[in-house]
Amino acid sequence: MNAIRGIALSKSFQHYQVLKEVSIEVMQGECYALFGPNGAGKTTLLRIFATLHRPNSGTFEIMGMDGKRERTKVREAIFMIGHGSYLYDDLSVKENIQFAIGIRGWNPSDAEIKKALDQVGIGRFARLRSRYLSAGMKKRLSIAKALLIRPKVLFLDEGYASLDEKGVGMMNECIREFTEAGATVLMTTHNRAVTAEVAHRVGVLTRSVLTEMTVNEMVEADALF
Repeated sequence: MNAIRGIALSKSFQHYQVLKEVSIEVMQGECYALFGPNGAGKTTLLRIFATLHRPNSGTFEIMGMDGKRERTKVREAIFMIGHGSYLYDDLSVKENIQFAIGIRGWNPSDAEIKKALDQVGIGRFARLRSRYLSAGMKKRLSIAKALLIRPKVLFLDEGYASLDEKGVGMMNECIREFTEAGATVLMTTHNRAVTAEVAHRVGVLTRSVLTEMTVNEMVEADALF
């Protein structure tokens, strides 16, 4: 089953066309890694699938749901970790998690929150206000949210950014956990080596042309773009 399906997606901002008739399909339980030069439209594509941008033309589906007509249902099935942390500075790490998950209608127990925070390596900072977190710790907090929410589709925009070596390993462990449970991960990345550890398929987006290749082809290529 296709967890993500985009057909001829185009998107422009003012007079600049970022995407032109890009099509992509990602299967359920698959980790798909999207590479491409800066400005190729990778983030824009993820934000379309996350219903944060509306395409100028084309259609897309998430878990069989129409991305335009069923936005509310789509948002219930997805989670996106992007460049921004989207945290409330005056709330603690734990309070930020409670708020973010609470608006989804679920109240995780203290034990469930502790388990998620421990898994991403920031359990001892549960009572710390988020304004004091480093960029890497904020990324870990976002991953903890995803572990608790358990989305059917997870979008990672430069998921390895700001993470140290242990953090990168932790991220890959979480990606494996998601896909082994049947969830789908669509990630943008520039790190071929660590991406190869978890990706099932690879795409390179250049000038609105999406070229697919195997993970081995990605690793062995002198340059992707």
